[in-house]
Amino acid sequence: MDTHYIEEGLVKIEVPDFEKVSAKAPVFYNPVMELNRDISVVVLNQYRKSLDHDIVIFDAFGGTGIRGARYSKEIPGVERVLVGDVNPLAVEIAKNNMKLNGITNVDVEKNDANVLLQSNKGLFDVVDIDPFGTPSMFTQSTAINIRPGGLICISATDTSALCGTYHDPCIRKYGAEPQKTEYCHENGIRILLAFIARNLAVNQKYMHVLFSHSTEHYMRIYATVKRGGKATNRSLENIGFIAHCPHCLHRQSFKGYVPPVEDTCPVCGEKYVVAGPLWLGHISDKEFIKNMIETTDELQLNKKEDLLKLFNLCLDESEGPITFYDIHKICKSLKISSPKMNDVIDEIRDRGYFISRTHFKLTGMRTDMPLDELKELIIKIKEEKLGKEV
Repeated sequence: MDTHYIEEGLVKIEVPDFEKVSAKAPVFYNPVMELNRDISVVVLNQYRKSLDHDIVIFDAFGGTGIRGARYSKEIPGVERVLVGDVNPLAVEIAKNNMKLNGITNVDVEKNDANVLLQSNKGLFDVVDIDPFGTPSMFTQSTAINIRPGGLICISATDTSALCGTYHDPCIRKYGAEPQKTEYCHENGIRILLAFIARNLAVNQKYMHVLFSHSTEHYMRIYATVKRGGKATNRSLENIGFIAHCPHCLHRQSFKGYVPPVEDTCPVCGEKYVVAGPLWLGHISDKEFIKNMIETTDELQLNKKEDLLKLFNLCLDESEGPITFYDIHKICKSLKISSPKMNDVIDEIRDRGYFISRTHFKLTGMRTDMPLDELKELIIKIKEEKLGKEV
């Protein structure tokens, strides 16, 4: 088997040669996911700072072992990392990569992620689930076996299901109705969070979401997990539904498992499409993101510039309202071309409303300005521009 070497963060690893990234590769290594791993290193560093003890980490899908190796080398206070994989070749390569980097506190085991979670119940401070596809079949084991106060890091690459391109798989995997709206990636994150929250609740556990993002072909959430029946019940109050009007773009959120969701849009009378159950609480913690930005400056990361750009976008939108507007979608509904987005943002800010861009979409704006006023503002800016041109 031909191999080559990769340097990432503070580690150097040996990986097999392959023509393209896919689940059929002999041992899975995806260079595009370096940003994902950089973010994870920052999050775990910041999480570790909040504790008074060393941490034990479980990397459920080890592949070449790069994530586990980076956790060992780049996060102070790591007592042990357990790397798991069902592929015997991956296990062999991961073990060799630990030796290559002189790492002695990482164990690599050939076994299923659920089995390793069950056989190490309550031992892990951090559980990292980063599968090729859906994490749904590993979420309950994670919920059962994560230590109270622990950190869960969960990825989903089946974005076509979570975003509504494929309806039935989302129903089957997450027990939720998706909708393919302009903010479908945000809905996907919220569906994933609600699914995780329900799995935790079965075990009288609840989560505090630290950070979540949708990048490239995947979604990723980071949350601390705590225990308590009453607090768990309160956390479930964040679950509900979003009703969206495809005609005028009005949307409403409804909290609860069986809330009285309206059938038609109160603005234009067209039929609503409804997504959920999904998470209607915050999807990131503003203070945690601020601290991550500071921590990023302390670390040696290849993707630092991309990281800071993402973190700052997420910081700006972290306390904004649920869902965002796509300026192109609004202008299409108004049958006009789009004005400059910065002109619209400046005007919204001047009127005293919350406004931010969003990391979910380049043409997205997160604002609490009423939609009718936003449409009028966009028309006004377009008319003023045309007047100047004339």
